[in-house]
Amino acid sequence: MTSLSPARTRLALLALALGGFGIGTTEFVAMGLLPDIARDLLPDLYAYDPDAAIARAGIVISAYAIGVVIGAPTIAAVSARYPRKALLTVLAVAFTLGTAASALAPTFETVVAARVLAGLPHGAYFGVAALAAADLMGPGRRGRAVAFVLSGLTIANVVGVPVITWVGQQAGWRLAYLGVAGIFALTTAAIALLVPRSPGDPAATVRRELAAFGRPAVWFALATGALGFGGFFAVYSYVSPLATEVTGTAEGFVPLALIVLGLGMTAGNVVGGRMADAGAMPAVFRLFGAFAGALLLLALTASTVPGLLAGLFLVGATAAAISPAIQTRLMDVAGDSQTIAAAVNHSALNLGNSLGAFLGGAVIAAGWGYLAPTWVGLALCVPGVLAAVAGWAVTRVPTDDAVPSLAAEGDRIAARARS
Repeated sequence: MTSLSPARTRLALLALALGGFGIGTTEFVAMGLLPDIARDLLPDLYAYDPDAAIARAGIVISAYAIGVVIGAPTIAAVSARYPRKALLTVLAVAFTLGTAASALAPTFETVVAARVLAGLPHGAYFGVAALAAADLMGPGRRGRAVAFVLSGLTIANVVGVPVITWVGQQAGWRLAYLGVAGIFALTTAAIALLVPRSPGDPAATVRRELAAFGRPAVWFALATGALGFGGFFAVYSYVSPLATEVTGTAEGFVPLALIVLGLGMTAGNVVGGRMADAGAMPAVFRLFGAFAGALLLLALTASTVPGLLAGLFLVGATAAAISPAIQTRLMDVAGDSQTIAAAVNHSALNLGNSLGAFLGGAVIAAGWGYLAPTWVGLALCVPGVLAAVAGWAVTRVPTDDAVPSLAAEGDRIAARARS
């Protein structure tokens, strides 16, 4: 990659973050529009049992997550050797088409299928964009590079998701998704114009990338992320009925609740990136404890407006802070399989998305109420922490095939890519 001025570097990073903004909007907008989606696509069930219809509409969220789980390792393994700018452009086009298809699909089943297709580029985009951002920012700043790309996703929860949710509530959820497709079209143009040419790894092969899955520490890191974000999405997927049915607010209050949660995610992402650069595993342990505390606060105080807003802010902040720490940890323990390590984190997080949405919907459908998903999230923290402990333990063993100074190795790979 050629040397860039600071201004050009910032513009390139902003173009990468714009993709994250679009992804955050397309991924999370369904949370605030589940009642509208259920009312439109499942009218008979909604008329008979609104709670069951909303719980079933949660499949739309799970479908996108399934697309991410499938697409991230597949695309990353096959495409690691290709130039990053061209690959990012293709992925942005795929997002545009998949999101437009989600808006235009005529039935519940076809919308679910379109959401699976729309999710396929998600993990690969974040993985490749994180490597490109790390290349732009330089050695020793991988956590902050990951956080910068993810900042688009967290800012989406402050601006994009509430605005698109409001549009969907006023003009219909289909128009909301068409608006998101427009964001991806703008992302495509921004990447093409602002991101410098960057080679892939010519030595990368599918076999080398997939070798990451032979490392136990990789699996434990993935499990940690999936379980942690499973707890987050158990709450986030049902923010709308939590605010209206438990706190007793009007439907128009939901966008404000989403803005507060998004502000928490934005703040937490910045903190998490810096904590990850100081030490990924210590950051994971500290942040899981904070996340559990935030969930407990929300569970105990969500019946009041101040309690709901404070709880959502802290849940968003602590959950978002975990993500750069987990991704940095994966890059530390994956050896030469950097592309797939950077991408597959998003498979794990979206497996957590699917798990959280499913379990949250299950407890609601069982009649346990709209506060029950918060307790599900708290329960998922326990196996999440155990997975983190196990991952830490296997890399403490001297014979583990992860090299002693993995963070330095990751920086060496980034430096080699720049040369």
